[in-house]
Formats: sequence, structure tokens, C-alpha cells
Amino acid sequence: MKRIPIIFICTIGILSCRQQPKKSEDINKSKEEQLIVSRDAYKNQLYGFWLGQCIANWTGLVTEMDKIGNIGEIRTGDFYTRADWGQPDQPSIWGEGVPSELSETIDFVFRDTTEVWGSDDDTDIEYLYQHLLYENKTSMLTPEQIRDGWLKHIKAEEENYLWVSNQRAFDLMKEDVLPPETGNPENNEHYEMIDAQLTTEIFGLFAPGRPDVALKIANLPIRTTARNESEYISKFYVYMHALASSTDNEKSAKQQLEWMANKARTILPDDSYPAKMFDYTKKLYQSGIPWEQTRDSIYIRYQVNQEDGYDITSKDLYCNGCFAAGINFAASLVSLFYGEGDLKETIKIGALTGWDSDNPTATWGGLLGFMMGKDGIEKDFGRQFSNRYNIHRTRQNFPNNGIDTFENMAKQGISIIDRVVTEELNGSIDLEKNVWVIPQTRNQVQNPME
Repeated sequence: MKRIPIIFICTIGILSCRQQPKKSEDINKSKEEQLIVSRDAYKNQLYGFWLGQCIANWTGLVTEMDKIGNIGEIRTGDFYTRADWGQPDQPSIWGEGVPSELSETIDFVFRDTTEVWGSDDDTDIEYLYQHLLYENKTSMLTPEQIRDGWLKHIKAEEENYLWVSNQRAFDLMKEDVLPPETGNPENNEHYEMIDAQLTTEIFGLFAPGRPDVALKIANLPIRTTARNESEYISKFYVYMHALASSTDNEKSAKQQLEWMANKARTILPDDSYPAKMFDYTKKLYQSGIPWEQTRDSIYIRYQVNQEDGYDITSKDLYCNGCFAAGINFAASLVSLFYGEGDLKETIKIGALTGWDSDNPTATWGGLLGFMMGKDGIEKDFGRQFSNRYNIHRTRQNFPNNGIDTFENMAKQGISIIDRVVTEELNGSIDLEKNVWVIPQTRNQVQNPME
């Protein structure tokens, strides 16, 4: 797996914050353990993040809500298995008996070099947040900037591609309620639904190797729509994305992801259902049983028996809470563990696992795509893909009639990280070597991929 080149430099002391880029000789004068990250390589990784997300998102959409179990009024029969890959797609719960228009069979969905990727709710709010950080020249969004950005770029009427918690937060913003109150359970009854975990993973990439700072800059965007367990789950994903810059390149992709996941597990309160879902799914994976059996066990444990404090079924929600943060977090762990760092295998399992399948696929497709970079993805699939992205499929009022490129999106990401490095990470930019110099915390220095 092609990875970001990083170098650890062991010295002693404190690295001062500089708003201006450093020269090469200044690096040797710095007095703290540092992470050195190539800006050129990182740009390729950010391209890979957007491309990997789009491939996985649109592949997952083929099976989105096809299989949600057999509780309540909506029953979808047996879950998919590995044998269903490449077979005819079955209708979703809202498909009115018609399979997906994206593909007649359960298979990868691509856009070639003459086509354009469309935005979807798994990528468009992340695009919006990146745009707001870039345009406002800030590393920390304010409540007013988030509200104004949502109101400008999200349609108030027609099909606006918002659901549950996002839609409620948007309605509250139109009533002059500011984040984080838009995610307060007293105002937003859908706070435990899935939305925040779709929209905030990218903040982890804005703080390379520093999940503590990633959580800081992601805090308000997460709390715009989430609280409690759904907030913990969103933080878990942000944490993993931030760690992707500081793994040991000598380790396999499987080992890197296991380390990242185990580190991210530490921020989940032990008595919370997300922590127990993680531990239970990991235990089943380590037992060696097939992923289908693990998925079925998750369904029984959490939606049938309502164990570990996960009581969505008792709330008698539409489709038995098929888009709730909890069940989709558990489903995402199946493809994370069993995918073992293989992008194609992870997407396949994610698409077949069930429930809101485009969400876990997009999350891990973006993370693995980042770790592999654009070149790694193209090599893995043996082909080239479109580099264009149409944000106006789902949003509005962006430049160039909504048509952007992954190159430009990655370039904007680099600009944002430049600001985060100097303003939030107490780091610096070496323009001669074209690298970021990022101080590491004592815990990160003492426990690199233990």
C-alpha cells in the first residue's frame, strides 16, 4: 500500500508556533518530537480520499436499504451474503419493487474519465465544510459560519438530500437556532440518527497525526447534528482518519487499520453501546467465523434482543431505525475488520452487510483511498477514473456551476491544513522541502503503533 512518507525526529523541548513557513535549517533547530509529512504526497492522498469515497459511496447506494431485517411492518427477508455479489440487485425498502437504477447487479459503480461523479449525502456536507474553512480562512468554524453556509448551500425546498438529524438541524437554523443547539436532543429529536458520521470524517485529515486537535476542530460540526452515542461514533471516525498519517509503513494495511481502530476505541466510553459494539464485533472477527455470521449475530444482539443498551427497536421507528447511528456503526465494523485493509474487499462486504450500506462503504472507501492515494486506487482497480465532481447534484451556490475536480479539492485541503498546522498544531511549514513539521504529543511518541 502506498503511504505518506513520514519521518520521526527525536529531540527535546518545545517547538514554537510560527505563522510564517520555516526554512529547512529551522527544522534542525526545533526541539520536540516531530512528525514530518510531505505536502505533495498528502495532496495525492486527499485526491484518493475523494475518489475512494465516491467509488464506495456509489457502489453502496446500489444496496442501500435493501436488507434491514424482519422486525416491524417492513421486512426484507434474508440478508445478503458473499454469494450475492455480482447477482441481481433487490429493491430497497423505498424502491417500490424496482431494483437500483445505478446497476442491475450488485457490483462496483464507476465513472470513467469522460463522466462526472455526482455528490451525495455521504460526501456533500464534507465538501461544504471544506469550502467554508477555505473561504473563511479559518481552522475552526463558528456557529454563524456553519449556519450561514448551510442556509446558502442547501436547498430550502424541493429534494434537498437531507434526512433525519440533518433535516431537523437545517430547519432549526432557518429559525435562527445556532449550532450546537441544532443537535441538542431537546431541540432535535433525531440526534441519534446517522448524519454526523457521514459529514465530519474529513476533519481528521485536517490534523495529520494529531487526533486530539482533529477532535477539537470537528467538535462543533459533529454537535451540529449529534449528541451522546452518535457523537461518540462520529468522533471515532474522525480519530481514525487523523491517525492515518502516523502509522508504521512497514506494517501491513491490516495491521495499520487494527492499530488505528484500537486507538480510536479508547475515546468510546466503556459503558456506552458503541464501545460494546466495537468489542463484540472485534471478538467475533477474531474468532474466525465468516463475516456473514458476525453480521447476523449483530442483528440478533442489537435489533432483536436490544442488548448493551441499544434500544432502538423498542422506539417503534420507521424501518426499525435502519438509519440509526448505532446499527450502522456496528455494520461498518464488519467491513472494517473483515476487509483487512483491502479496498475492494472492504467495499464489497460493506455493500452486502445491509442497512444504510452506502455510509460504511463511503467511510472506509475514503479512509483507505486516502491511505492508498490516487495512484494506489488506480493500480488496485487497473483503470483510471473521472476526476470531476458535481456538488450541485445535491447542493447549490458553489463556483463553476458546481463542477469541481479532485485536484482542486485536494489543493484546498492542503491550504486548510497549512493553517491548521501553524494555528492549531503549533507546527510549521518547510517550503524548501515542501513538508509540514508537526509536533507530537508525549503519548504518541511513547506508543507509536504499539
